Amino acid sequence: MEQVPVNSIYRLVLDGAGGMRPLAAGAGLPADGPAWVHLDYGDPEAAHWLMHTPLLNEAAREALLGQSSRPKLVRQGDNLLLILRGINHNQGNRPEEMVALRIFITPELILSSRRRPLLSEQDVCDQLEQGAGPVNPGDWLVEMCDALTDRAGEFVEELHDQILELEEAVLERKLPGNGRLGRIRKQLILIRRYLSPQRDLVARLANEKIGWLDEDDRRRLQDIADRLRRWLDDLDAGVARTAVLADEINNLMTEATNRRAYQISVMALLFLPATFLTGLFGINLGGIPGAESPLAFWIFCLTVLVLGVVLGFWLKLRRWW
Repeated sequence: MEQVPVNSIYRLVLDGAGGMRPLAAGAGLPADGPAWVHLDYGDPEAAHWLMHTPLLNEAAREALLGQSSRPKLVRQGDNLLLILRGINHNQGNRPEEMVALRIFITPELILSSRRRPLLSEQDVCDQLEQGAGPVNPGDWLVEMCDALTDRAGEFVEELHDQILELEEAVLERKLPGNGRLGRIRKQLILIRRYLSPQRDLVARLANEKIGWLDEDDRRRLQDIADRLRRWLDDLDAGVARTAVLADEINNLMTEATNRRAYQISVMALLFLPATFLTGLFGINLGGIPGAESPLAFWIFCLTVLVLGVVLGFWLKLRRWW
């Protein structure tokens, strides 16, 4: 009897009633119910077990050891090999750097692995601890796909809230922080890149004729595929909205630049007569008017001031200022 790895993240048996029974470290896989063994393939002992266990074929070993990262579905008789993606909620990582969950599932065994923790795996485990979890491998697969989709949907909603906040700011003619719009746009594109093939995978899974997937499981999988399709539509809408936002922000920046250039031009026009007169009266040639008068300087200043006021009044009448 094959022994369960000592350093498994989860090692338990589905009791068929929505609950679970934990397996002791190093215990053999039981025959009285389907077991779920969850591993971190980055752990050397777990990787060694995956490399040498007779429960897996070569394709399953490569998948569970992280040789591929794109969403994938391979059917091997009544066994399934899947690679799914979940939102990355780990501290210090960006959510769009989605975590790969690798699954090899048979009618009697669920083997899964990942490198970084996923909240979705914890969601399913919490359901089992509360006695409201999956009752068999087919139900487990549906619950895991459902948890991954829910977490993805929450993140898509967060992105749309951020876009709405940016739209309100732009309507109030406020420019967003540097790089914020670009970061949101990048997240939309990367999340869509992974969710699109995952939607096709779930839809295909709903149509697979597998003995341990009943009609209710297929119906729920189709519902999950429909939800993923809606999230993808929302992501497409988000990409379009960010493109419009980028245009509006560019318009605001261009308008602000033009306004400043216009103000500088008006100021230059106001000082043009004064610049001309000071240049003219600043030449060192004989015959400058008022050179001998002690009041000439003040008369000159008053003349420049009057010219500035008249020019400003004229600009105001023409609505240039």
